[in-house]
Amino acid sequence: MIEKKVKVLVAKPGMDIHERGVIVLCEALKNAGAEVVYTGLWQTAGMIASAALEEDVDAIAVSVLDGNLLTIFSGIVEELKNRGISDVPIVAGGIIQDEIKPALSDLGVTGFYGPKTPLYTITEHIFERATSKNRKEVRDE
Repeated sequence: MIEKKVKVLVAKPGMDIHERGVIVLCEALKNAGAEVVYTGLWQTAGMIASAALEEDVDAIAVSVLDGNLLTIFSGIVEELKNRGISDVPIVAGGIIQDEIKPALSDLGVTGFYGPKTPLYTITEHIFERATSKNRKEVRDE
C-alpha cells in the first residue's frame, strides 16, 4: 500500500519580503518527505485559501513578519471557511506577540514558531497535525 505524502501549503501573505526563512522551511519539509506548495510573496487571504482548495493540502504554514497577524489570519480562516475548508491545520511562523496567541488559537492556528526555532520542531508539528485526528490541537514552541 502506498501512503499519501503529506502536502503542505506554505504562504507568505502581506507586504513582508523576508523570504529566506520560508524557503528554508520549504526545503526542510521536502527533506522530511512532504510535498510542498509554496505560493510565493504577497499572497492575499483569498489566494491562500484558493491554493489550499485547489491543491487539497493537509496543512498550511503561514510566515508573517510584518504585523497585522490577527487581520491576516482572520482573513485566511474566513476565506478557508468560505471554500468549505475547516479541518486543515494552520501553523504560524514569524514574529508573534504572546498577547495575540490566544486569539490566533481561537481562529484555529495550531502552532507558533519564531526565529531560531529548530526546523525539526516545525516539521514535526506540521506532520503530526496533518496526519492526526487532533489536527487542531495547539502547541507553542
